[in-house]
Amino acid sequence: MMRGSGGPVTAEDVAQETLLVLEEKYSHVEGLEELVPLAMQIARFKIMALHTKSSRRGEGSSVPVEDYPIADPAENPEAQLERRERLDRLETALLALGERCRDLFRLKLQGLKFPEIQHVLGAESINTVYTWDLRCRKQLLERMKGGR
Repeated sequence: MMRGSGGPVTAEDVAQETLLVLEEKYSHVEGLEELVPLAMQIARFKIMALHTKSSRRGEGSSVPVEDYPIADPAENPEAQLERRERLDRLETALLALGERCRDLFRLKLQGLKFPEIQHVLGAESINTVYTWDLRCRKQLLERMKGGR
């Protein structure tokens, strides 16, 4: 129920729409004692519909965008430095691991599942791959903590 100008609905708009409904649907009602209560009920329904539509859209509780600072999409220099240091520690820790652990991590990063990794690495049992994974993750964490 927005007007063509894009502005909010006014009381005059509600009154005009009420008169249109009376004319189109209730043209057979002629007595003033019937028309006035009917018009008031139609107007009340129109106002409630506007209120429901407005609350559903969040128009009453919206906050202007100007009130919020725009977040900078780039990381701040401190976060970039911390991230770079973590990556350096991770790279150093990965290079210190054995070849099997590096292969296991590489295959996991490629998206292979444990049965596929079992086949690629030639393990007898999938439980063996689970054990390798657990040990390799423990070693990686120990080396990451030691690099601090």
